Amino acid sequence: MTAPPHQPSASLLDTLVDDYLRVLANERGASAHTLRAYQRELKGFAAYMTKHHAGQRSPDRIEHTHIRAFLGTLYERGLSKASAARSLAAIRSWFKWLARTGHVGKNVASLVSTPRLPKHLPRVPSIEQLNRVVDSVDDEAASWPARDRAILELLYGCGLRNAELTGLNLDDIHWANEAVLVRGKGNKQRYVPLGDAAALALRAYLSERSNRLSATGGAFHAATPAVFLNLRLRGLVRPGGEARLTTRSVARIVKRLAIQRGLSSDVHPHTLRHAFGTHLLEEGADLRAIQELLGHERLSTTQRYTQLTNAQLQHVYDDTHPRAK
Repeated sequence: MTAPPHQPSASLLDTLVDDYLRVLANERGASAHTLRAYQRELKGFAAYMTKHHAGQRSPDRIEHTHIRAFLGTLYERGLSKASAARSLAAIRSWFKWLARTGHVGKNVASLVSTPRLPKHLPRVPSIEQLNRVVDSVDDEAASWPARDRAILELLYGCGLRNAELTGLNLDDIHWANEAVLVRGKGNKQRYVPLGDAAALALRAYLSERSNRLSATGGAFHAATPAVFLNLRLRGLVRPGGEARLTTRSVARIVKRLAIQRGLSSDVHPHTLRHAFGTHLLEEGADLRAIQELLGHERLSTTQRYTQLTNAQLQHVYDDTHPRAK
Protein backbone atom coordinates (compact mmCIF):
# COMPACT_ATOMS: atom_id res chain seq x y z
CA MET A 1 0.00 0.00 0.00
CA THR A 2 1.50 3.31 -1.02
CA ALA A 3 1.59 6.35 1.28
CA PRO A 4 -0.52 9.42 0.46
CA PRO A 5 1.30 12.23 -1.41
CA HIS A 6 1.49 14.41 1.71
CA GLN A 7 3.32 11.68 3.66
CA PRO A 8 6.79 11.34 2.17
CA SER A 9 9.38 8.84 3.29
CA ALA A 10 10.08 8.77 7.02
CA SER A 11 13.73 9.49 6.22
CA LEU A 12 13.02 12.92 4.69
CA LEU A 13 13.61 14.82 7.92
CA ASP A 14 16.86 12.93 8.51
CA THR A 15 17.95 13.70 4.95
CA LEU A 16 17.29 17.41 5.42
CA VAL A 17 19.16 17.35 8.73
CA ASP A 18 22.14 15.76 6.97
CA ASP A 19 21.96 18.38 4.23
CA TYR A 20 21.99 21.18 6.79
CA LEU A 21 24.91 19.66 8.67
CA ARG A 22 26.89 19.63 5.41
CA VAL A 23 26.08 23.32 4.95
CA LEU A 24 27.33 24.04 8.46
CA ALA A 25 30.54 22.14 7.82
CA ASN A 26 31.36 23.19 4.26
CA GLU A 27 29.95 26.71 3.96
CA ARG A 28 30.00 28.04 7.49
CA GLY A 29 33.09 26.28 8.83
CA ALA A 30 31.35 24.99 11.96
CA SER A 31 33.58 23.22 14.45
CA ALA A 32 33.40 19.47 15.05
CA HIS A 33 31.90 20.19 18.49
CA THR A 34 29.13 22.32 16.96
CA LEU A 35 28.38 19.71 14.32
CA ARG A 36 28.08 16.96 16.93
CA ALA A 37 25.75 19.09 19.04
CA TYR A 38 23.51 20.06 16.12
CA GLN A 39 23.40 16.48 14.87
CA ARG A 40 22.36 15.23 18.31
CA GLU A 41 19.62 17.84 18.75
CA LEU A 42 18.20 17.71 15.23
CA LYS A 43 18.29 13.93 14.90
CA GLY A 44 16.50 13.73 18.24
CA PHE A 45 13.76 16.06 17.00
CA ALA A 46 13.44 14.15 13.70
CA ALA A 47 13.12 10.87 15.60
CA TYR A 48 10.46 12.39 17.85
CA MET A 49 8.42 13.60 14.86
CA THR A 50 8.70 10.23 13.13
CA LYS A 51 7.59 8.35 16.25
CA HIS A 52 4.82 10.60 17.58
CA HIS A 53 3.58 12.52 14.53
CA ALA A 54 3.84 10.18 11.57
CA GLY A 55 1.53 12.36 9.49
CA GLN A 56 3.80 15.40 9.85
CA ARG A 57 7.03 13.88 8.60
CA SER A 58 7.42 16.59 5.97
CA PRO A 59 8.92 19.80 7.37
CA ASP A 60 6.17 22.01 5.92
CA ARG A 61 3.60 20.08 8.01
CA ILE A 62 5.43 20.71 11.30
CA GLU A 63 3.76 23.28 13.58
CA HIS A 64 5.21 25.26 16.46
CA THR A 65 3.05 23.16 18.80
CA HIS A 66 5.04 20.08 17.77
CA ILE A 67 8.28 21.80 18.74
CA ARG A 68 6.84 22.84 22.11
CA ALA A 69 5.70 19.27 22.72
CA PHE A 70 9.19 18.02 21.87
CA LEU A 71 10.72 20.41 24.42
CA GLY A 72 8.24 19.03 26.92
CA THR A 73 9.62 15.53 26.40
CA LEU A 74 13.10 16.87 27.18
CA TYR A 75 11.87 18.17 30.55
CA GLU A 76 10.19 14.83 31.22
CA ARG A 77 13.56 13.14 30.68
CA GLY A 78 15.04 15.37 33.34
CA LEU A 79 16.97 17.73 31.06
CA SER A 80 17.54 21.28 32.24
CA LYS A 81 16.15 24.48 30.76
CA ALA A 82 19.61 25.20 29.37
CA SER A 83 19.60 21.88 27.51
CA ALA A 84 16.13 22.57 26.13
CA ALA A 85 17.25 26.05 25.04
CA ARG A 86 20.23 24.56 23.17
CA SER A 87 17.92 22.10 21.41
CA LEU A 88 15.52 24.89 20.45
CA ALA A 89 18.39 27.01 19.12
CA ALA A 90 19.43 24.16 16.82
CA ILE A 91 15.86 23.63 15.60
CA ARG A 92 15.44 27.37 14.95
CA SER A 93 18.65 27.50 12.97
CA TRP A 94 17.58 24.47 10.93
CA PHE A 95 14.15 25.94 10.19
CA LYS A 96 15.71 29.24 9.19
CA TRP A 97 17.73 27.33 6.59
CA LEU A 98 14.65 25.31 5.53
CA ALA A 99 12.73 28.54 4.94
CA ARG A 100 15.59 30.14 3.01
CA THR A 101 15.93 27.09 0.75
CA GLY A 102 12.19 26.80 0.11
CA HIS A 103 11.51 23.59 2.03
CA VAL A 104 9.05 25.41 4.31
CA GLY A 105 7.00 28.55 3.85
CA LYS A 106 7.81 30.04 7.26
CA ASN A 107 10.04 29.44 10.25
CA VAL A 108 7.55 28.11 12.78
CA ALA A 109 10.37 27.54 15.29
CA SER A 110 10.61 31.32 15.70
CA LEU A 111 7.16 31.22 17.35
CA VAL A 112 8.49 29.10 20.23
CA SER A 113 9.75 31.10 23.19
CA THR A 114 13.17 30.32 24.62
CA PRO A 115 12.98 28.83 28.13
CA ARG A 116 13.71 31.50 30.72
CA LEU A 117 17.15 30.76 32.08
CA PRO A 118 18.58 31.87 35.42
CA LYS A 119 21.47 34.28 34.99
CA HIS A 120 24.49 32.41 36.32
CA LEU A 121 27.58 34.57 36.17
CA PRO A 122 30.78 32.53 36.11
CA ARG A 123 32.93 32.70 39.22
CA VAL A 124 36.26 34.23 38.27
CA PRO A 125 39.40 33.82 40.40
CA SER A 126 41.18 37.01 41.40
CA ILE A 127 44.34 38.25 39.73
CA GLU A 128 46.35 37.15 42.77
CA GLN A 129 44.83 33.66 42.75
CA LEU A 130 45.58 33.08 39.08
CA ASN A 131 49.10 34.47 39.37
CA ARG A 132 49.69 32.01 42.21
CA VAL A 133 48.51 29.09 40.08
CA VAL A 134 50.52 30.04 36.99
CA ASP A 135 53.70 30.87 38.90
CA SER A 136 53.70 27.64 40.91
CA VAL A 137 53.60 25.03 38.14
CA ASP A 138 56.33 22.54 39.03
CA ASP A 139 57.23 18.85 38.90
CA GLU A 140 55.00 18.12 41.87
CA ALA A 141 51.92 19.74 40.37
CA ALA A 142 52.33 18.93 36.66
CA SER A 143 53.29 15.93 34.54
CA TRP A 144 55.07 18.22 32.03
CA PRO A 145 55.62 21.52 33.87
CA ALA A 146 56.95 23.57 30.92
CA ARG A 147 54.04 22.56 28.72
CA ASP A 148 51.40 22.99 31.40
CA ARG A 149 52.68 26.43 32.38
CA ALA A 150 52.60 27.51 28.72
CA ILE A 151 49.01 26.25 28.54
CA LEU A 152 47.98 28.38 31.51
CA GLU A 153 49.84 31.41 30.18
CA LEU A 154 48.07 31.24 26.81
CA LEU A 155 44.62 30.53 28.25
CA TYR A 156 44.84 33.37 30.78
CA GLY A 157 47.38 35.66 29.08
CA CYS A 158 45.76 35.52 25.63
CA GLY A 159 42.15 34.66 26.47
CA LEU A 160 42.06 31.63 24.18
CA ARG A 161 39.25 29.11 24.02
CA ASN A 162 40.26 25.52 24.77
CA ALA A 163 39.77 24.44 21.14
CA GLU A 164 41.74 27.46 19.93
CA LEU A 165 44.64 26.50 22.17
CA THR A 166 44.77 22.86 21.10
CA GLY A 167 44.38 23.88 17.45
CA LEU A 168 47.50 26.07 17.48
CA ASN A 169 50.25 25.15 15.03
CA LEU A 170 53.88 26.24 15.11
CA ASP A 171 53.34 28.58 12.16
CA ASP A 172 50.64 30.41 14.14
CA ILE A 173 53.22 31.83 16.55
CA HIS A 174 54.42 35.09 15.00
CA TRP A 175 57.46 35.87 17.10
CA ALA A 176 58.50 38.97 15.16
CA ASN A 177 55.09 40.58 15.66
CA GLU A 178 54.70 39.27 19.21
CA ALA A 179 51.31 37.84 18.28
CA VAL A 180 49.44 34.56 17.92
CA LEU A 181 47.16 33.76 14.98
CA VAL A 182 44.02 32.23 16.45
CA ARG A 183 41.33 30.34 14.54
CA GLY A 184 38.10 30.83 16.42
CA LYS A 185 34.50 29.76 15.98
CA GLY A 186 33.38 29.45 12.38
CA ASN A 187 37.06 29.33 11.38
CA LYS A 188 37.31 33.09 11.89
CA GLN A 189 40.84 34.31 12.42
CA ARG A 190 42.19 36.96 14.75
CA TYR A 191 45.57 38.03 16.08
CA VAL A 192 46.12 38.12 19.82
CA PRO A 193 49.14 39.83 21.44
CA LEU A 194 51.69 37.46 22.93
CA GLY A 195 52.75 38.96 26.26
CA ASP A 196 56.22 38.66 27.72
CA ALA A 197 55.28 36.05 30.33
CA ALA A 198 53.44 33.91 27.78
CA ALA A 199 56.31 34.22 25.29
CA LEU A 200 58.90 33.12 27.88
CA ALA A 201 56.78 30.14 28.91
CA LEU A 202 56.14 29.18 25.30
CA ARG A 203 59.85 29.36 24.34
CA ALA A 204 60.79 27.20 27.32
CA TYR A 205 58.18 24.61 26.41
CA LEU A 206 59.05 24.56 22.69
CA SER A 207 62.68 23.88 23.57
CA GLU A 208 61.65 20.84 25.61
CA ARG A 209 59.21 19.84 22.89
CA SER A 210 62.03 19.81 20.35
CA ASN A 211 64.24 17.75 22.65
CA ARG A 212 61.52 15.16 23.20
CA LEU A 213 60.90 14.84 19.49
CA SER A 214 64.65 14.51 18.88
CA ALA A 215 64.74 11.66 21.37
CA THR A 216 62.36 9.75 19.11
CA GLY A 217 64.96 9.78 16.35
CA GLY A 218 64.15 13.16 14.88
CA ALA A 219 61.86 11.71 12.23
CA PHE A 220 58.76 13.54 13.38
CA HIS A 221 59.82 17.20 13.45
CA ALA A 222 58.13 18.08 10.17
CA ALA A 223 55.25 15.66 10.69
CA THR A 224 53.70 17.29 13.74
CA PRO A 225 52.81 20.97 13.39
CA ALA A 226 50.82 20.98 16.63
CA VAL A 227 52.17 23.29 19.31
CA PHE A 228 50.88 21.34 22.30
CA LEU A 229 51.64 17.63 22.34
CA ASN A 230 50.48 14.85 24.64
CA LEU A 231 52.91 13.58 27.23
CA ARG A 232 53.78 10.26 25.60
CA LEU A 233 53.62 11.57 22.01
CA ARG A 234 50.83 9.11 21.25
CA GLY A 235 49.77 9.16 17.63
CA LEU A 236 53.15 9.93 16.05
CA VAL A 237 53.63 6.39 14.87
CA ARG A 238 50.49 6.55 12.72
CA PRO A 239 50.62 8.08 9.23
CA GLY A 240 49.68 11.72 9.56
CA GLY A 241 49.68 11.48 13.35
CA GLU A 242 50.32 14.71 15.24
CA ALA A 243 50.26 13.73 18.94
CA ARG A 244 48.16 16.86 19.41
CA LEU A 245 46.88 17.45 22.92
CA THR A 246 43.09 17.13 23.22
CA THR A 247 40.70 19.63 24.77
CA ARG A 248 39.71 17.01 27.32
CA SER A 249 43.33 16.65 28.43
CA VAL A 250 43.70 20.43 28.72
CA ALA A 251 40.59 20.54 30.93
CA ARG A 252 42.07 17.87 33.21
CA ILE A 253 45.40 19.72 33.41
CA VAL A 254 43.78 23.04 34.30
CA LYS A 255 41.49 21.53 36.92
CA ARG A 256 44.32 19.56 38.57
CA LEU A 257 46.60 22.58 38.81
CA ALA A 258 43.80 24.81 40.09
CA ILE A 259 42.71 22.38 42.81
CA GLN A 260 46.30 21.86 43.97
CA ARG A 261 46.58 25.62 44.49
CA GLY A 262 43.38 25.93 46.46
CA LEU A 263 40.91 27.02 43.79
CA SER A 264 37.43 25.61 43.29
CA SER A 265 36.98 22.27 41.57
CA ASP A 266 34.72 23.89 38.96
CA VAL A 267 37.65 25.76 37.38
CA HIS A 268 38.07 24.83 33.71
CA PRO A 269 39.85 26.35 30.67
CA HIS A 270 36.98 28.74 29.95
CA THR A 271 37.31 30.08 33.50
CA LEU A 272 40.73 31.45 32.53
CA ARG A 273 39.21 33.05 29.42
CA HIS A 274 36.54 34.70 31.58
CA ALA A 275 39.27 35.88 33.92
CA PHE A 276 41.21 37.35 30.99
CA GLY A 277 38.25 39.51 29.97
CA THR A 278 37.16 40.40 33.50
CA HIS A 279 40.61 41.42 34.70
CA LEU A 280 41.21 43.54 31.59
CA LEU A 281 37.95 45.35 32.26
CA GLU A 282 38.79 45.83 35.93
CA GLU A 283 42.13 47.36 34.96
CA GLY A 284 40.46 49.87 32.64
CA ALA A 285 40.52 48.22 29.20
CA ASP A 286 37.93 49.33 26.65
CA LEU A 287 35.04 46.91 26.17
CA ARG A 288 35.36 47.12 22.39
CA ALA A 289 39.04 46.15 22.58
CA ILE A 290 38.19 43.20 24.82
CA GLN A 291 35.63 42.08 22.24
CA GLU A 292 38.32 42.02 19.55
CA LEU A 293 40.80 40.16 21.76
CA LEU A 294 38.24 37.51 22.71
CA GLY A 295 36.90 37.15 19.18
CA HIS A 296 33.29 37.79 20.18
CA GLU A 297 31.00 38.36 17.22
CA ARG A 298 28.59 40.47 19.27
CA LEU A 299 29.43 43.16 21.81
CA SER A 300 26.52 41.90 23.92
CA THR A 301 28.53 38.75 24.62
CA THR A 302 31.45 40.81 25.90
CA GLN A 303 29.09 42.92 28.02
CA ARG A 304 28.66 39.89 30.27
CA TYR A 305 31.97 40.88 31.78
CA THR A 306 30.47 44.24 32.73
CA GLN A 307 27.70 42.39 34.56
CA LEU A 308 30.28 40.20 36.23
CA THR A 309 32.29 43.17 37.42
CA ASN A 310 29.14 44.90 38.70
CA ALA A 311 28.27 41.75 40.63
CA GLN A 312 31.73 41.74 42.20
CA LEU A 313 31.36 45.43 43.11
CA GLN A 314 28.01 44.68 44.74
CA HIS A 315 29.67 41.92 46.76
CA VAL A 316 32.43 44.27 47.91
CA TYR A 317 29.84 46.90 48.83
CA ASP A 318 27.73 44.45 50.81
CA ASP A 319 30.78 43.23 52.72
CA THR A 320 32.41 46.56 53.49
CA HIS A 321 30.02 49.54 53.53
CA PRO A 322 28.61 50.29 56.99
CA ARG A 323 25.17 51.17 55.59
CA ALA A 324 24.91 47.95 53.59
CA LYS A 325 24.44 45.74 56.62
